[in-house]
Amino acid sequence: MASFWLASLLSALSLGAFHVSAFDNSRSDNLAVYWGQNSYGATHSDTANWQKTLSTYCQDDSIDAFPVAFLNVFFGPGGVPSIDLANICSTTNDPLFPGTNMPDCSFLASDIQFCQSKGKIVTISLGGATGAASFTSDDQASAFGDTIWNTFLGGTSSVRPFGSAVLDGIDLDIEGGGTAHFAAFVNRIRTLASGASKQYYVTAAPQCPFPDAYMSTVLNAVGFDAVYVQFYNNYCEVSNAGNANDWDFESWDNWAKTQAINKNVKIYIGAPASSTAAGSGYVDASTLANIALQTRSQYSSFGGVMLWDASQAYANNRFDAAVKNAIRQGGVTSTSSQPVTVPTSSRSSTVSTTSTPSTTSHTSTSTPTTTATSGNCAGVSAWVANVAYNGGDTVIYNGHLWTAKWWSYGDVPGGAAGDWTDSGACTSFAAVKPTAHSAAMSASVASIPTTPVA
Repeated sequence: MASFWLASLLSALSLGAFHVSAFDNSRSDNLAVYWGQNSYGATHSDTANWQKTLSTYCQDDSIDAFPVAFLNVFFGPGGVPSIDLANICSTTNDPLFPGTNMPDCSFLASDIQFCQSKGKIVTISLGGATGAASFTSDDQASAFGDTIWNTFLGGTSSVRPFGSAVLDGIDLDIEGGGTAHFAAFVNRIRTLASGASKQYYVTAAPQCPFPDAYMSTVLNAVGFDAVYVQFYNNYCEVSNAGNANDWDFESWDNWAKTQAINKNVKIYIGAPASSTAAGSGYVDASTLANIALQTRSQYSSFGGVMLWDASQAYANNRFDAAVKNAIRQGGVTSTSSQPVTVPTSSRSSTVSTTSTPSTTSHTSTSTPTTTATSGNCAGVSAWVANVAYNGGDTVIYNGHLWTAKWWSYGDVPGGAAGDWTDSGACTSFAAVKPTAHSAAMSASVASIPTTPVA
């Protein structure tokens, strides 16, 4: 009898009795959360709450989509792109594929596959923190589509930073350079994915002033599945949702229905997951949920909420779970989800003293010039390995404020090269700014690209 019971149980498991719902882009209660940049670590020195490996954030059903941030270098050594995942995997702390500046993060393959087994999607986000890449022709952009397909998606390559894991699509967070020829890049991805056995998604993360200064051209040229609009660090941020002159979700909804190539595109409200996740725009979980629910009741394009980022959300009393449970459809009212077993990764998520906490927002500049008073790290960006710094630039590294003595590239603050002066431990991270270009603060200049500032 016991053996019969066991056989029956195994049969039920194999038939999917414990069903995990697959990601459904048509829903209006999805939660997308960026992972990869250790935003909490850029604003806090307590390493216990720094970013963990991806599987940590897939233990319940709060988060539906994970854009992995960022692929910030398009054309590195050998013509191969590069990624920077802060304290988890970077060009500084991990082995590189021969002849490239691409770190080998294959230890994350099991994490990615675990998340996907729970019905979540994991995509690669291009641009972001230090990305200012551009294309010179449609041919170059299309060829780069092949590169991304072979490196991260359904193709094959000797350079696969996530090993056997096959990601679920791409996310464009282009906030520097330009988006000329990006349509050819997206179209090539779409073409390669058209005959695939799985679905691939294309998303974007423009800033809320409409039309977005960098992304509007490509948004109007090709079909997107979802658009994670950054409603923060701008006059149109969620904290101004009560002001009809500032809050412009209606403009994005109108774009989705009248201009977007894919008329089924979903628009997300992008918001900071903590007061230290962005320069401005943070509202508490209850307020954000109310804004989301009101928006959903008014605009059919509403797809859910996007948060920046996972590390901030978890440290902020599970901000992600609070928002998800508030907007969840179907009568689910529990405050937490049933945890599941997390696979053991071959790489510990414990932060070493040489780990690199990276940027605090989607946006960044490649030459930070912020000047800060010793000990006050407000408004200062975290050090990034593949960014060139000029003398006098300041960065945060391992909880300290550092000042560049001269031009520096790839040399760790406090390292043997001696490029940096330790200006003291950070005593304040208050009102930390994103490492980004500041978007226009009025509608009259919303469509004009602004000069990057730290």
